[in-house]
Amino acid sequence: MTDNTPLYRADALTTFADALLQKAGLAAPMAAAVARTLVEGDLLGHDTHGLALLAGYVKELESGGMTRDGAPTVLSDRPAAVLWDGMRLPGPWLMEQGMDLLVPRARQLGTASLVIRRSHHIACLAVYMLRALQEDMLMLLACSDPNAASVAPFGGTQAVFTPNPLAMGFPLSQGGVMVDISASITTNGMSNRKRAAGETFAEDWLIDSTGKPTNDPQVLFDQPPGTLLPVGGLSHGHKGYGMALLVETLTAGLAGHGRADAPEGWGATIYVTMHDLNAFGGKDAFLRQMDHVAQKCQGNTPVDTAKPVRLPGQGGLARRNAQMQAGVRLHPSIAAALAPAAARHGLSLADALL
Repeated sequence: MTDNTPLYRADALTTFADALLQKAGLAAPMAAAVARTLVEGDLLGHDTHGLALLAGYVKELESGGMTRDGAPTVLSDRPAAVLWDGMRLPGPWLMEQGMDLLVPRARQLGTASLVIRRSHHIACLAVYMLRALQEDMLMLLACSDPNAASVAPFGGTQAVFTPNPLAMGFPLSQGGVMVDISASITTNGMSNRKRAAGETFAEDWLIDSTGKPTNDPQVLFDQPPGTLLPVGGLSHGHKGYGMALLVETLTAGLAGHGRADAPEGWGATIYVTMHDLNAFGGKDAFLRQMDHVAQKCQGNTPVDTAKPVRLPGQGGLARRNAQMQAGVRLHPSIAAALAPAAARHGLSLADALL
């Protein structure tokens, strides 16, 4: 993106997304939750997992792949451990409902966990970490999609996993930390974007079906397909492989639903845990420790003096604050992707321009 990229008002983007989702049939409270989450993704700078997803979500609503209204089914409910069937309802709405359930339970019990099977896609995991900062909690979130596979286990050539993201959020005395990483070197969203633009990655982050390293995302679409490499790449990919297995265990394993079951379409299995800081060493003690670690990281002598060490989420929070004031720069591909769906429903993204 450049300084010539159009700027949009954040509130107007949310209004546009909300209206488009409702016109596609999504119940109003759910549309509002999805719209908020997608725009927050762009505000934080995660522009492959913000409004870039909206056209796909609308298509899913129109085709019946995403459930338009209803509620999750409670399959198990113990005070600190809950399992839902998400009934293929929109993931951001299920996440908001889930956090609303967990926060008071974590305040009472110290820790509370929710696993959701058969959710639809949940968008940007970093967005949900904002809740941890607001609630003074330590939050862990993991997600897998049992309906797709694009990442091979270390040493293999056939896809077993999705990128399997893992996120963590917690407050500091000033701001907080928001980690949003995946068990693969890059994501499907970024691979799709680069392929559509005819671009390649700077490094060999994929292998073809024979195991040959490549920087070309096209191999994911070849027959037989290639795969994304796990974190650590060709030499240390056992680390990403281990992370992928951790996410599978927390999601599919605890949910009792995953890759062993028949695929249903684009979706997610979710694991969320909230920890109340006061249930352990106490908030003040937590902040004393984590503020100290944060200062050691940020005060570290950098390799490049022009690039000081940052905390995970520090750039995103600064970007969010700036874009709330000055306007949101959407990736150039987003407006074009949304144009057909907007036209079908009598809306225009241009109305959100500053």
